[in-house]
Amino acid sequence: MRIGEVLDSKSRGDVVTIRPDAGVRELLAALATHNIGALVVSADGASLDGIVSERDVVRRLHADGTVVDTTVGAIMTALVETCSPETDLDDLMRTMTDRRIRHVPVVDDGRLVGIVSIGDVVRAKIGRLEFERDQLDSYLHQG
Repeated sequence: MRIGEVLDSKSRGDVVTIRPDAGVRELLAALATHNIGALVVSADGASLDGIVSERDVVRRLHADGTVVDTTVGAIMTALVETCSPETDLDDLMRTMTDRRIRHVPVVDDGRLVGIVSIGDVVRAKIGRLEFERDQLDSYLHQG
């Protein structure tokens, strides 16, 4: 299974992005409004400048209580692990597990086309395993 298939199974909407010059308070509002754990940081909504997650805010808050008064660009992760729609699901799952990454932007020809979370990946893997199980069960019970 390819990541493009995972994206197709999600409710297709535009990827929620935030500008690097936006405030952390705006970031928190967007995370809460969209009920998501991370946002792609993009100056134009199509390119990838970074990623920022709840985890980034919490870690900075622990070190500096004034983090809510800074910009997204000051706390974002600039070196972002990405994948393409052609990336194999198992390969991405391994990368996410090994690197302890919960969200991976999907980029096609340099353009942001989606984002997958560890939940999306696990859901797709379970769906594939259930399908295979049902196929084997059907084969065994043919009669």
